[in-house]
Amino acid sequence: MSVSNPDPLLSDADLVARTLGGDSDAADALVRRYYRAAFAVAMSVVGNRQDAEDVCQDAFVKVLDRLEDCRDSGRVAPWLLTVVRNRALSHRSYSKVRETLELLPEIAEAPDSPLNDATTAELGDRLQVALAVLNPTQREVVLLHDLDGWTHGQIAEALKMTEVRSRQHLFVARKRLREELGTPLLREYTHD
Repeated sequence: MSVSNPDPLLSDADLVARTLGGDSDAADALVRRYYRAAFAVAMSVVGNRQDAEDVCQDAFVKVLDRLEDCRDSGRVAPWLLTVVRNRALSHRSYSKVRETLELLPEIAEAPDSPLNDATTAELGDRLQVALAVLNPTQREVVLLHDLDGWTHGQIAEALKMTEVRSRQHLFVARKRLREELGTPLLREYTHD
């Protein structure tokens, strides 16, 4: 049941309190506020878009169902991202058990620019392969910073590390990505 349309400037604690009080608009606002970060964390663990979306969906259902378990509603982001990370790790473990040899799909021509689609898919595949060489923390930091635009302070708080450590992870991750992708391609994926 929707109670009100929450102000986008409401604090996390206010959104949590309103959500616990039954305000579905506050729950939607909380999900919108952290979906990109959750997606970045899930993607860093599972390695592909569809699985990351599934993980986010499952994690947000769990988070909203168990929101009263968050000890500090003003710091909901680290708790939420921990739930996402744990759900992603479980998904990855489950997927490894069920993994089979992949069949090559039939090649279908799209009516609009198949060359564009193929190039985009190839770049995405190369990026996923390059991200796989990073350790999970490096992947999370680079995706949160470069994909979602989080500051090092926000990353440090969410991942329970110092800002200096966040910067070190980003530096090492970008260096590894440059080695894997080459500098011109990497510039397409980073903000700096």
